[in-house]
Amino acid sequence: MRTTLSSSGLLVFALLMPVLTARQDAPGVGPSAPEPHLANIRQLTFGGENAEAYFSFDGSRLSFQSTRDGSECDQIYTMRIDGSDLRRISHGGRTTCSHYYPDGRHLLYASTHVAGAACPPKPDFSRGYVWPIYDSYDIFRANPDGTDLLRLTSTPGYDAEATIAKDGRIVFTSVRDGDMEIYSMNGDGGDVRRLTTRTGPDGGPFLSPDGSKIVFRGRPVPPGKELDDYQLLLKEGLWRPTSLEIYVMDRDGSNLRQVTSLGKASFAPYWFPDGKRIIFASNYEDPKGRNFDLYAIDLDGSHLERITTNPTFDGFPMFSPDGTHLVFASNRLDAKAGDTNVFIADWKN
Repeated sequence: MRTTLSSSGLLVFALLMPVLTARQDAPGVGPSAPEPHLANIRQLTFGGENAEAYFSFDGSRLSFQSTRDGSECDQIYTMRIDGSDLRRISHGGRTTCSHYYPDGRHLLYASTHVAGAACPPKPDFSRGYVWPIYDSYDIFRANPDGTDLLRLTSTPGYDAEATIAKDGRIVFTSVRDGDMEIYSMNGDGGDVRRLTTRTGPDGGPFLSPDGSKIVFRGRPVPPGKELDDYQLLLKEGLWRPTSLEIYVMDRDGSNLRQVTSLGKASFAPYWFPDGKRIIFASNYEDPKGRNFDLYAIDLDGSHLERITTNPTFDGFPMFSPDGTHLVFASNRLDAKAGDTNVFIADWKN
């Protein structure tokens, strides 16, 4: 399996792929225990790398990234929530993190194509396993058929992991100020505001359903050897895998608080439709750190609940706007070891 997927963070799945592909279970393995919140699970993609599927605001379509059609790196596609009417949106470079605008008439995603149509080079692993934070990533707006591409960011450095709220406000991750921080901007790229200021890999933000809060993954890196290594690599457009926790802050970046304290890699958080709980992916219950499952937790860090039990990777969850469906990416039911596909399930409370 290629280690090419990136995430809202989004990047974390790609960072941990060497671990995930070391699993010993056979293709086609099913869940090891019941998953009572998930009913009528349907597989929407079949083969290759498919992930980060996100609902349109009317709940009728999904946008996602995939290496299908012989592409050497991720491209953006859309489809109906039953997997039909597949359409390719992007053409060239490496792309990630696509989302529909609230009116459904545009799509948001990040791409490296301005620096060249070819996939950017993979990093040199002579210094250990590191992940590229390509400085050629910028954020774009396009029509649903991929036309009329408008560049929203042009500041030097990585700009990606963008998501959008009901009121059209965008939150995203950028290294424009020398660290991985969270920013917000208008739907046309104007009024850019920096929201986080601590040293460390903060990213993968999502605004809450009412637009008042932001959930994200990250971890402050204290002074010392780890910080020196982190800052040195970041100057070279690289990031070494690390443990991460889930955080919440107000829309303007104030009132930052930590939600999880699991000590493993917790990432890809998303809001429950009522804004009172968070769903996310983590490997904290696997002693070897190879298996990622979905978990739910209250905003105060209480009532942690495991949602998936499959002995393979489950991640990138998102609820449909009406809360009746959950979409996620998984290695379950893979035709060959390493396939990652998009699944949708009916949500049961």
